[in-house]
Amino acid sequence: MDEYSRFVDWDKMDATIQTQDSKELICTDFQEFKQLARQGCWAKNHSLRAKVYLKLIGNIPCRTVTPDANVYRDIVVKIIGKRNTGTLPLPEFVDNNLVPNYCLNAEGIGAVRKIICCIANQFPDISFCPALPSVVALLLHYSRDEAECFEMVCRILACNDPSKRLIDQTFLAFESSCMTFGDLVNKYCQAAHKLMVAVSEDVLEVYSDWQRWLFGELPLVYVARVFDVFLVEGYKVLYRIALALLKVFHKVRAGQPMESDNMQQDIRAFVRDIAKSVSPEKLLEKAFAIRLFSRKEIQLLHMANEKALQQKGITVKQKRQNVHLAVHAENFKSEIVSVKEMRDIWSWIPERFALCQPLLLFTTLEHGCSLNRFYSHNEGHEPTLLMIKTTAKEVCGAYLSTDWSERRRGGNKLSFFGTGECFVFRLQPEVERYEWVIIKHPELAMTTSEPGAKSTQVSTVLSSSSIPSDSSDRLSPFLAARHFNLPSKTASMFMAGSNECIIIGKSVQDPCNYSVSSSCLSQQKISQAACSIYAILTVARVRKVTMKTSCSAKFCIKTWISHF
Repeated sequence: MDEYSRFVDWDKMDATIQTQDSKELICTDFQEFKQLARQGCWAKNHSLRAKVYLKLIGNIPCRTVTPDANVYRDIVVKIIGKRNTGTLPLPEFVDNNLVPNYCLNAEGIGAVRKIICCIANQFPDISFCPALPSVVALLLHYSRDEAECFEMVCRILACNDPSKRLIDQTFLAFESSCMTFGDLVNKYCQAAHKLMVAVSEDVLEVYSDWQRWLFGELPLVYVARVFDVFLVEGYKVLYRIALALLKVFHKVRAGQPMESDNMQQDIRAFVRDIAKSVSPEKLLEKAFAIRLFSRKEIQLLHMANEKALQQKGITVKQKRQNVHLAVHAENFKSEIVSVKEMRDIWSWIPERFALCQPLLLFTTLEHGCSLNRFYSHNEGHEPTLLMIKTTAKEVCGAYLSTDWSERRRGGNKLSFFGTGECFVFRLQPEVERYEWVIIKHPELAMTTSEPGAKSTQVSTVLSSSSIPSDSSDRLSPFLAARHFNLPSKTASMFMAGSNECIIIGKSVQDPCNYSVSSSCLSQQKISQAACSIYAILTVARVRKVTMKTSCSAKFCIKTWISHF
C-alpha cells in the first residue's frame, strides 16, 4: 500500500483503482489541465489523484492567516482529548448531515469527525456548511495523515479570491445557491421542473437538496470525478452535475409512478443508485453538454437571490414553508386564475421573487378600461404580471420585467424596453409557456448576424429599444442582449407602450406580435412569441378590450406585482 492508503478500506474500493504509481502529472496550461480533469486522467490512479489534489488546493489563494497542518497537531489533543472519535458530536453548522463512509476504514471515519471539530474551532465564522463532512471524508482518502487533510480543507474554506466560490459557509449563501439552482432548473430542465411542480407542494424544498445529491448521496467514484473538475473549474461545475442528475432522473422515471410520496427521498435514493442508470463518464458528458450561462451571469443571479433574502431578513435557517409559499389560498382571489394555477405560474418565476406575496394593482372590474388608468396604477412597480381572460374562457398572459414608466424614454415615439427575462404564457385551453428563442438557441443570434441573413429572424425572437442604464436594482441583467452577443442591443426588448396601445413581445410590424390596445389584442400566433423565462409574477391588472382572432370576444386583464 502507498502513503495515501492509511484511511482507505481497499476491500470496498473499485478494483480498477490503482494503489501505487509513481506517475507524475506535468501540465501548466489551464485549458489542457481542464480537459484532463474532465477526461478523468487521474481517476484510476489513487496516488496520482492525491498529488493532483495537493497541488490544486495548494494553489488556492487564501487569507493571510490560514490554519495549516502544524495548527492541527497543536490543537487536536486539546479539543478532542480522550473522547471516542466514533461518537464525537458534529457542529450544528453541518445541519445534521451524516459523515459519508466513502470506503473509509474505521480510523478514517473517526478522523473525519476529529477534523471537522478542529475546523469548527478555527473557523468560528462558519454558520452553515452541510457539505463539509463529505468534503473532509473525500479529501481524507487522498491524505497522508489527518493534519494534511485538515490543511487542505482549511485552504478551501479560507479562499479569498472574490471571483472563485468554493463551499457555502453561511445559510444566506447556501439558500441563495438553492434558489439559483431552482432558477437554472426552471430554464434548463423544464420537463423535470414540470414534474416537480406537479408532485411537490414546495418545489424549492426539493431543490434545496441539490448539494446533498452531490455531497452525500453520490457514490465515491462519482463524487471524486465531480471533485476533480470542481477543483479546476469551480462552483459552476456543481450546478452542471446537479442539473445532469435531474435530467437523468426525469428520463429514467418518466411515466413511472413515484416510489414514495416524498420527491426528496425518491431523488436521494435515485442518486445513491445512480450507477444503475449512468456511468461517471456519461454523467459528466451530459453535464458539460448543457449550454449553461457564464460564470459571471450565474454570479449575478446568485447575488440577486442573496439580496432578496437579505431584504426579507432571511439570513438564518427557518421553516421553509413560511418563506417560500407565497400564494396562500386564504388571501388570494382572482376571477381569472385559481390558486393552483397561480402557484403553477409562480413556479416559473425566479426563486428570489417566490419569497414575495402577489399584490393586485389593477383590474378592469374595479378600475375600468382606460389605458391611462392602466399606466397610472402600474407605474412605479416592477416586475408585473399581465393576465388576460376572454369570454371564450381562454386565459393567457405575460410576465413583464420592467416598469411601464420606461415607455416615456422614447418621448412621443413608440419604443421598446424590458429585458430578455420577459415571457408570455397560456393557461387555457392548455398550459404553455413561451420563452425567448435566443435563450434556448444562442446559435440564432449568430445566424442573424451573418451576411444575407433574414432580418425577420431577430424580430421573431424579440423586439426592443434600449437597455436600462441602471440594472443594479432590477432583475438580473444577464439576460439582456449584451450578454448574448446579439447583433443589436435592441434584440432583447419586449414591451412598448403609448397613449394608443401597449405591445408585448414583438414589433408592431411583425405579424407574430402579441399586442394589447384600447381596441384590440392581436394574438395571431402567440405560440411563436419569443421571450425569456426568468420572472416573478406579481400584481395583475385587468381591462376590457377586444380580442381579434378568427372571431371577436371581450376579455379582461389583470396585472400583479410581488409585495415585499
